[in-house]
Amino acid sequence: MLALTHLPSPHMGDGLRTHVARTPIDNDLALRQHALYCAMLRECGAEVRTLDVNRALPDCTFIEDTAIVLDEVAILTSMGHAARRAELPGIARELVPYRPLCRIELPATIEGGDVLRVGRTLLVGLSQRTNLEGARALEAIVGRYGYRVHAVPVQECLHLKTACTALPDQCLLLNPSWLDLSALGDFEKIAVVASEPWAANTLTVGNSVCISSEHVATADLVRRRGFNVRTIHLSEFTKAEGCVTCLSLLLAN
Repeated sequence: MLALTHLPSPHMGDGLRTHVARTPIDNDLALRQHALYCAMLRECGAEVRTLDVNRALPDCTFIEDTAIVLDEVAILTSMGHAARRAELPGIARELVPYRPLCRIELPATIEGGDVLRVGRTLLVGLSQRTNLEGARALEAIVGRYGYRVHAVPVQECLHLKTACTALPDQCLLLNPSWLDLSALGDFEKIAVVASEPWAANTLTVGNSVCISSEHVATADLVRRRGFNVRTIHLSEFTKAEGCVTCLSLLLAN
């Protein structure tokens, strides 16, 4: 597996905020935490490439939002906020060597943080950044490869993956307050510990489930399901509304 990451911008403190208050970011600490994040991915068996093509742009380190990468194709997103669209050309150039590239065009909007792959199903969050037109545009592309798209309304959080991610057994770990459970159909579901509302964001790399270190109780819950759990301290990225999935694009070899 290849993981594409992007160095944090020295201007990350000026980035977008939707559901968190703006607080100062320690840029040096952010760089150290990012380096540890990349080291964690390597320990999980991934090859890591760290990009530096958009460093002048405040939210560039949240590379997940720029594309949806499947085994067959990479789909460049149409970011839901205009301030982030300048990131796309640089990321497109980096993806071309690895996958055929398709694009979703405005007025359809979609961000990678709203797209959760579970087997051959893509759950797509309808959020402030992703609209129904974006979900339909994605469906028109991925249907050629045998994927189905299922829209899931999201509320009170930035992206679907803030509220819900899939564990290696395809069970959905979720915060039931932030999404429409009825839209998730027959998937097995398990709620995060109520005192850790942000803990549903996990990243599976190889045989490991990565989760922010502050979510102690939810990490224990995942361990009890038999999974290897790795924790990482991402305080500076949390201040910018980021989570463990946001900082990488994973490409299966």
